[in-house]
Amino acid sequence: MIIRPLDPTDDLDKVARFYRDAPEYWVLADRAPPGPNKAAEFFTDGPPNCDPARSHRLGMFLDGRLSGVAELSFGFPKPDDPYLGLLMLGTWAQGAGHGKAFLAHLEGLARQSDATSLYLAVLADNPRGWAFLTREGFEDTGLSGESMVQGRPQKAHRLVKQF
Repeated sequence: MIIRPLDPTDDLDKVARFYRDAPEYWVLADRAPPGPNKAAEFFTDGPPNCDPARSHRLGMFLDGRLSGVAELSFGFPKPDDPYLGLLMLGTWAQGAGHGKAFLAHLEGLARQSDATSLYLAVLADNPRGWAFLTREGFEDTGLSGESMVQGRPQKAHRLVKQF
């Protein structure tokens, strides 16, 4: 397994291919398969008030194939807090410990910034994601939000892991 930063010029096609091969999360989150702009958005989207220059946009490669992506930002919910905006693995990479290793790498980056916790949101409609994150030590903060996606409400819960 190799985990490395992704570049918007050199790796855009790899992210687009990954999203095509692993649309499950986007079908859940957006209620539609990822469109042609979704890969480009990976390199620009982030939580509110976060400095893109401090963000990590990483890829996890298995046997040369992009098999996971993650976005880690700093500045949400509080100015110095790390926030994991996306952690996604292809179905072919799940169930073998790769998610745990990828998450540990991301936690290490958060700790390098002297953070004492890591925040993220998990969709209420994502029980597998919730189960994985709670197994890895994340706890519900009690905060949740709801948005409308394709005319239907979608709820997300904020979780935190203390270091």
